[in-house]
Amino acid sequence: MSKKYVMGNGAIALGALSAGVNLVSGYPGTPSSEIIETVAKYPHEGTYLEWSVNEKAAMEVAAAAAYSGARAMVTMKQVGLNVASDPLMSLAYVGVKGGMVVVSADDPGPISSQTEQDTRRFAEFARIPVFDPSSPEEAFEMARDAFEYSEKYKTPVILRPTTRVDHAYASIEARDSFKAKEYEGFVKDSKKWVIFPRLSFINHAMIEKRNIEIGEDFSSYRFNTAAGNSEKAVIATGVSYAYAREFLKDYPEIKLIKVGTPYPLPESFLLKALEGVKEILCFEELSPYIEESLLKLAGKHHLDIEVRGKLTGDVPASGENDTDSARRIIGRFLKIEEAENCVNLSDAPEPPPRPPVLCAGCPHRASFYAVKKAMKGKKAYFCGDIGCYTLGNAMPLDMVDTCLCMGAGITMAQGFNHMDKEAVAISFTGDSTFFASGITGVVNAVYNAADMIVCVLDNSTTAMTGHQPHPGTGRNLMATPVEKISIEKTLLAIGVKKVITVDPLDLDASVEAVKKCAEIKGVKAIIFKSPCVALVKSDKKMKVDSGKCIGCMRCIKEIGCPALSVSGGKIVIDENLCTGCGLCSKLCPVGSIGGV
Repeated sequence: MSKKYVMGNGAIALGALSAGVNLVSGYPGTPSSEIIETVAKYPHEGTYLEWSVNEKAAMEVAAAAAYSGARAMVTMKQVGLNVASDPLMSLAYVGVKGGMVVVSADDPGPISSQTEQDTRRFAEFARIPVFDPSSPEEAFEMARDAFEYSEKYKTPVILRPTTRVDHAYASIEARDSFKAKEYEGFVKDSKKWVIFPRLSFINHAMIEKRNIEIGEDFSSYRFNTAAGNSEKAVIATGVSYAYAREFLKDYPEIKLIKVGTPYPLPESFLLKALEGVKEILCFEELSPYIEESLLKLAGKHHLDIEVRGKLTGDVPASGENDTDSARRIIGRFLKIEEAENCVNLSDAPEPPPRPPVLCAGCPHRASFYAVKKAMKGKKAYFCGDIGCYTLGNAMPLDMVDTCLCMGAGITMAQGFNHMDKEAVAISFTGDSTFFASGITGVVNAVYNAADMIVCVLDNSTTAMTGHQPHPGTGRNLMATPVEKISIEKTLLAIGVKKVITVDPLDLDASVEAVKKCAEIKGVKAIIFKSPCVALVKSDKKMKVDSGKCIGCMRCIKEIGCPALSVSGGKIVIDENLCTGCGLCSKLCPVGSIGGV
């Protein structure tokens, strides 16, 4: 055993390894990505790892392992749980034999997600238990405990960290190498493992009865705690508990209640913790889940208690909590005037805006610019997708008209085509996204005779979430030599009429490819293939001949590369950012930009 300084995701990984996990699958998505990557770093005899093509596939791979009596963990972010919901809802009814832990990392803010959805709601909807850690240390312990509860009650369970728990750091004591648990193997029994309406009906009744038992079990769980003795109390979950505890350490008489297992609700624990309490503030992020649970509990048991929180306007309805908001909100609830007014930021200047942008030299910028140039003067719809290339919406490119969810760009372009035959419908998707959820959209386009251009921005990695491999990279997480799955051959096999592969940094060829595809009826595809600049470094730099530069700003106004700026009316290139892609030189009307 030794101390390891790890982030929260690393703590979850160590917890799973300490529990003897046999299989870990998942799909990369911030804030959860580092869990599988940490498992891969430690010696893990007998543990199989994979980046799956999407969350649904990951869930189903893990389910088979759990059916075999093995311990399985599947990781994703909160919107990934939507993709995996089909198998998860059925798994709740079928159950498991080995422990199965579903890590769904929520993203209050949201910081890097489409939504602020609350996985606690999903757990209640699926009727499966959820663990809600408030720190990396708790995440480590809960990851181990979750396997025990899963096996005890033969159900998948959810571990729900949030961004600040995932990315915080702590010292965790764990072994230096790990060995997977021995397991029986799959025992065939179609009456148990094949889901039919009759089985679902019987198991639904069993689930509702079992969840009452789990709630009682959770009432003695060590991460459900209460301290202090007052008529006014604060209840908190997840990282919000850490913020509340930080403030209330100076007010030890105030009762502070922590709920580490929001569902099934630990009713007996809460009824005891609420004795003598007349008014309670629910300090939580995302939805008013605990607040609504307490209102139900108060009604069920006729408690004379006032419940305050998001529904009463005492806690913000959206966004993250932090130590300052804890001081302000809890201070106001407790009428602690010095806490509420100790920091006055009313005259503080606003921080400068820092919108996210494509990296300097990113080939996606060239891809977008080529399509924009080819479509100049034409009516066109540009449907984006989830990934680095979502940033193509930023000015001056302004090339993403829609972005809904992963894979939607390809199918939404079809909808626009069917509604407006006069416009050119174009979708943008990344190579990883193509494999995750784009292929079915292309099948749909061909099958339903859409007229559109599919642009695959292939930089040979899953860039936005940390450069994880995917089926097109020729490697997997187990370092097994695998065949690259060809995007071009896949498109042709589906029935796409024309597939052109081009280097987006070759501007003329790229523009010509777009024009050529626009002239062909049916589904066409352009693969803009160029490696991610974060992985492939170049010593080449671009330089401006200030004597030639006329200060027209065309390069800045048209592509918005962060390596370009203006000084003294002339263009300046930051050599620390420039990757030498040369796109700016192709735009300069007087040839003042060249490579060095």
